[in-house]
Amino acid sequence: MAILKQDQEFDADIIPGKVIGIASDMVLHDSGFHFHQAKAQLLYAPSGCMTVTTSDRQFVLPPFRMLWIPTHEIHRVNFRNMVAYRSIYFDESYAQKYMSSGLKVLHVNSLLKEIIERICFWEWTAPDLNKENILSVFWNEIITAPEEKLTLIMPQDMRLKKIVEQWTLRLSIPPMLTHLAKEIGAVEKTISRIFKKETGLSYQEWRQQWRLQRSIELLVEGNSIGEVAYILDFSSDSAFIEFFKKHTGSTPLQYLMKNE
Repeated sequence: MAILKQDQEFDADIIPGKVIGIASDMVLHDSGFHFHQAKAQLLYAPSGCMTVTTSDRQFVLPPFRMLWIPTHEIHRVNFRNMVAYRSIYFDESYAQKYMSSGLKVLHVNSLLKEIIERICFWEWTAPDLNKENILSVFWNEIITAPEEKLTLIMPQDMRLKKIVEQWTLRLSIPPMLTHLAKEIGAVEKTISRIFKKETGLSYQEWRQQWRLQRSIELLVEGNSIGEVAYILDFSSDSAFIEFFKKHTGSTPLQYLMKNE
């Protein structure tokens, strides 16, 4: 078991053992882009919200979502408020028995939540025999966990990369297309064509997906509907609620309650 302090360094690749769990309470964290050479990773927060960025995608992980990260996958973890950080590392050969390659965002039910807590706090040196029953249930739940599809594909065009990174880090909100065109000195049609080609979405659709991800973060962090509507530049609370329901099928409060 490792309970990490805010700025304590940790390298799972150099620690022996097929399953290594760590836990920490952190705030204002930015891991920087990195990858794990020898271990796959399961990333989860029972409270708070994390944003994970890879070379071409962005994921939001509220307490009812976890991210499976295979070996060699470059990624960056960010969060601004207090997060109960949980991470489990699996030797590559062991993980391959149960999980196919590729990033996966999975739903976390109440049983998985308790199992992840147990794994993250057990002693690394404890005999494997004491862990096998827990791991058996863990893999059964992981294999049947519903996959979540709320993913934001990031454009790779060099004219947009720097400014998109600012949005990724939540330093600013993606502007309307007219303002973006003026900011980067490109015509609107060019920007629209780039986004459609590289993300599969028009710029306006992509911007709305970004706002949806950000709204989930803000709601999980404890902001009211009015505060979220104001931060994300909706015309009114009801406009935000209508937007959220259109994209998720639930009002913001219903969405949070059904995923508790």
